[in-house]
Amino acid sequence: MMDVRYMAETYENNRSICKYVHSTSRGHEAIQLATGMLLHPDDYVSPYYRDESLMLGMGWRPYELMLQLLAKGDDPFTGGRAYYNHPNSIRPDLPKIIFQSSATGMQAIPTTGVAQGFKYLEDQQLRQFDLPPVTICSIGDGSMTEGEVSEALQFAALHQLPIIYLVQDNEWGISVSADEARAMDAYEFIAGFKGIERVRVDGSVFEDSYKVMSEAIEFVRKERRPILVHARVPLLGHHTSGVRKEWYRGEEDLAKHALNDPVIKLHKRLLELGISESELSDIEAEEKIAVAKDFEAAVSAPEPAPGTVGDHVFAPTPVTEELGCRTPEGREKVVMVDAALHAVEELMRKHPEALFYGQDVGGRIGGVFREAATLAQKFGDKRVFNTAIQEAYIIGSTIGMSALGLKPIVEVQFADYIYPGINQLVTEISKCCYLSQGKYTVSNIIRVPIGAYGGGGPYHSGSVESTLATIKGIKIAYPSNAADLKGLMKAAFYDPNPVVMLEHKGLYWSKVPGTEWAKMPEPDEDYILPFGKGNIVLHADPGSVDNGESMCVITYGMGVHWAMNAAKKFPGCVEVIDIRTLYPLDEALIYDTVQKHGKCLVLTEEQLNNSFAEALTGRISRHCFRYLDAPVQAMGALNLPCVPMNMGLEAEMLPTVPKVEKAIESLLSY
Repeated sequence: MMDVRYMAETYENNRSICKYVHSTSRGHEAIQLATGMLLHPDDYVSPYYRDESLMLGMGWRPYELMLQLLAKGDDPFTGGRAYYNHPNSIRPDLPKIIFQSSATGMQAIPTTGVAQGFKYLEDQQLRQFDLPPVTICSIGDGSMTEGEVSEALQFAALHQLPIIYLVQDNEWGISVSADEARAMDAYEFIAGFKGIERVRVDGSVFEDSYKVMSEAIEFVRKERRPILVHARVPLLGHHTSGVRKEWYRGEEDLAKHALNDPVIKLHKRLLELGISESELSDIEAEEKIAVAKDFEAAVSAPEPAPGTVGDHVFAPTPVTEELGCRTPEGREKVVMVDAALHAVEELMRKHPEALFYGQDVGGRIGGVFREAATLAQKFGDKRVFNTAIQEAYIIGSTIGMSALGLKPIVEVQFADYIYPGINQLVTEISKCCYLSQGKYTVSNIIRVPIGAYGGGGPYHSGSVESTLATIKGIKIAYPSNAADLKGLMKAAFYDPNPVVMLEHKGLYWSKVPGTEWAKMPEPDEDYILPFGKGNIVLHADPGSVDNGESMCVITYGMGVHWAMNAAKKFPGCVEVIDIRTLYPLDEALIYDTVQKHGKCLVLTEEQLNNSFAEALTGRISRHCFRYLDAPVQAMGALNLPCVPMNMGLEAEMLPTVPKVEKAIESLLSY
């Protein structure tokens, strides 16, 4: 506790040096130290930004925390990339800490995913532990009103996961007081979640905190069920160094909180237990000197090397070449939905760490497009199961699952409904590898049926690839045929990075006229198609190219089929590139093709303004300017808020083969 006090004083007295925004744990020391001291190396804990005492209790030292405070290169957590007390760790001698962001409450889902992973490992008998591990999600009371927290609590209650939600209630959320923010505290709130135990504790009293946390941890180790610990604590420091307490808190409130200072309470209790005042003074003096030395050393530590700023965006993937047999002899063509289904089945048979979950993918219907048909019957409802309508949980839980070495394949039922999960995708998943310096990567597949398919209407026909393409740190596939879908699914599984697999609903069964080419002979089980490798699906005639009578179409998904059908009107004059993955993108193939033809159409199903396709036209123009015989053109849907249900209106909004023919004709006329 004296470490914490002197660390806070040191930071306050050196504000010009401690220039990055930070919070301290003053007032929260007792509950945090008690928790940290009780954990074992196989346990997982997600501290939040005020949990420096929890870190000290687990065994981290002030110097290590200070390196992050000052954003130094030797910061053991993020190498100077994230704020104070934003830890992540795989140290073998200490409890494990997955990556988490600053976004309040967002740690609840990934951390619950860890508990879900422990349950899966135990159910499938995939790993043995000397001591049944627990998961602790530490969270402030201000975060408990977040909707995503409720998704995590719902899943933990339903599936009875081995997790402790430690809620530290200091009655403030920045300047918002408890009576402004909530109708009830966390202890009262959790009563509505059937199956989660609950307990209160005065988190400013160390002995009480140690006893309650010991009992809670032992309960979860033995019963493998969830519990919430509601700890009342004072807030003695500022919200952060950038939002100071005197700006919004009155003297009466500050005095009330000061009465519950854990340091004063422990000091008094130790005297009652027979520890002398001189012994306590010696401890205080010793720690004051130690903290000063650590701070001096941290200040002198080197800054991060600027050249490292681009490191760890992705973990290296082992899949770099196309392998296996793509077109086995004598094999009948399959539709895309079956190729994907067979890929998942083959992966799950080979890898017990693989599991599949999402809305309606369980045994009753196996997905609304039958994209998971028979999987639950073949692998059981512990490996293939339905979830509630919880896109944030479906996506975010893969962080915790992946941290334990599992391979989650999850599904968002329609692309239009991915937006509730975007928060987890942007805030947590995409930054995980980068901010953990490669210690934690999220190896998942997020399957997303996408696109218009004839009367699907405004909430079942949307395209979201441009939204996803703005997220740095994820990979995106958008195949146009069965062979590519199977090969990319295999590559995605073996890739240690997060992958969104966009699967066009209109191509699943090739029921949309003109999409027969989406059916292909199914590749062998060992076929793998690496990301970032486009494909020339239609070659222009060399004579047309030499005579300057050719052009190229750069496209993906349904656009490939529109382009190939439109090209029939201009035999030998059109070359069609299927990029297959939006990130990584095969820029070399695109630029080489554009330079060869000098005329280019980028074709998309999305609304055109501010789209991925428009951005790509700009890049092509910059890289290929000297070779162009005409402005690079982009074609997409009309810039409307959504796809209308009426099929005539839908056709009017979207690109069609006749519209693409006109665009090709216009470019060829240059």
